[in-house]
Amino acid sequence: MPEGDSLHRAARRLQALVGERVEAESPHPRGAATGVAEQIDGRRLVSVEAVGKNLLFGFEGGVVLRSHLRMRGRWRVVPRGAPVFGRPWLVLRGAEREAVLWNGPVLELNARATRRLGPDVLAPDPDLDRMRSNLRREPSREIGDALLDQRHVAGIGNMWKVEALWHAGISPWRLVGSLSDEELGNVLDQAVRLMRGSVDGVREPRAIYRRPVCPRCGGRIRSRGQGDANRWSYWCQACQPDAVE
Repeated sequence: MPEGDSLHRAARRLQALVGERVEAESPHPRGAATGVAEQIDGRRLVSVEAVGKNLLFGFEGGVVLRSHLRMRGRWRVVPRGAPVFGRPWLVLRGAEREAVLWNGPVLELNARATRRLGPDVLAPDPDLDRMRSNLRREPSREIGDALLDQRHVAGIGNMWKVEALWHAGISPWRLVGSLSDEELGNVLDQAVRLMRGSVDGVREPRAIYRRPVCPRCGGRIRSRGQGDANRWSYWCQACQPDAVE
């Protein structure tokens, strides 16, 4: 699933169409069934922003389009008239460029779903205190599972969860209630640092996500599913002990 940094990069690319009156069409039948294209066709695009794992397109007249990419969705910005193979869910055409959405299963003309989200980890001034407070509501939940709950912190996905916890030296199996404010703050700081670097084009190589050996101590990386969704966690038993010392 595209994580928050991917959505912020997409939002930057989509700025190329902001200010233009766009032509909209939905070649894919499931995209056409949403009725979105008819509602935004001919409207001026006034803003595009990433909120967690959502893209919000603001159009004149107060119309807001929410796009969530789920597992396989992708937005591409290409020259107008560039060859398109297959049937994209939505195409927004400007004077010189067009934005093309592939495999985008969530398209709706409201942003109500974003009201349930926690603070965006990639906001210009991320509200770390509120994120920490949100996480503390579930002290008996494992931190590796809690970080993926978008109601607590918006934008963190599985890979950045794994990497942030490793950089902070915290096991994904530690309970939220066992973490000090300093430890919890360090995890969030690492997530912000790593994801912001990715958005800015200075992405660090993966340290342990889908890696066999810990680059810090040479230990074996362990992995198994975690939480109700069984999302895969990776951790170094030596660098990230499960128990509280």
